[in-house]
Amino acid sequence: MNDLLDPKNDFVFKRIFGSEENKDILLAFLNRAFMEAGETPLTEIILMNPFTDKDSPRDKQSIFDIQAKTIEGNLINVEMQLFNKYDNEKRTLYYWSKQYSGQLEEGKTYKLLKKCVTINILNFSVLPNNRYHNVFHLREDHCGITLTDDIEIHFMELSKLNEQMIPNEGGLLNWLLFLKSENTDSWEVLKLNEPGLEKAMTALEYLSQDAEARRLYEMRQKHLHDEASMIEGAKEETKLEVAKNLLRMGMDLSSIAKATGLPEDDIKKLKPMH
Repeated sequence: MNDLLDPKNDFVFKRIFGSEENKDILLAFLNRAFMEAGETPLTEIILMNPFTDKDSPRDKQSIFDIQAKTIEGNLINVEMQLFNKYDNEKRTLYYWSKQYSGQLEEGKTYKLLKKCVTINILNFSVLPNNRYHNVFHLREDHCGITLTDDIEIHFMELSKLNEQMIPNEGGLLNWLLFLKSENTDSWEVLKLNEPGLEKAMTALEYLSQDAEARRLYEMRQKHLHDEASMIEGAKEETKLEVAKNLLRMGMDLSSIAKATGLPEDDIKKLKPMH
């Protein structure tokens, strides 16, 4: 059980949940998500972009999301994000809108547009509440009537889970605790709660023993870390620019520190020498 690959790595996640032979794993996971959102479970799912060996971490452009379709033609997109790329709300709307509008060929009627569901599994927190699973729809502010059911966006924030949350029944939480995978001691309980998880765990153990899969995983981890470092670096650079401008405007150090989140000592170093 030791030295397992991290299922939160999007390459590993797609190999477990997004391959044709593991479609039942994806279906079981999705049904738990939909049941929590008060929806009817699915009986079948069609994979639109199943994992193949072409999905290589060597390709910097690879996005290891999972695209699926229901029998009714509704579209589902599942994306695992290990690091915060920021502007997550706008990013998710942008990708949702591309998926939604991409269904319609020129000259076709709008009524052909089907519901699109986006599921974001995040290894960090973006929403200001304690719920690990938040579901958004388009509803009227005062009486809650739905304008259309065509938009549904899920945020599952693994960062809001802790080891004390082991449930004693089936449900989405078991799946999310498996994905968080900080402690495999709880796996026996999770498996008992959710029989579908056994296949996911076996797939992860099998992958973890595959030398080629491990090599590709390390490559992907490095790319994800490099990307995260670049984003963080750019963010720090922006903070420094803001701090410089505020200094020029004569704002005091403690106010600048509050505004930017930078330590006062770092801001002092930005003061022009006279």
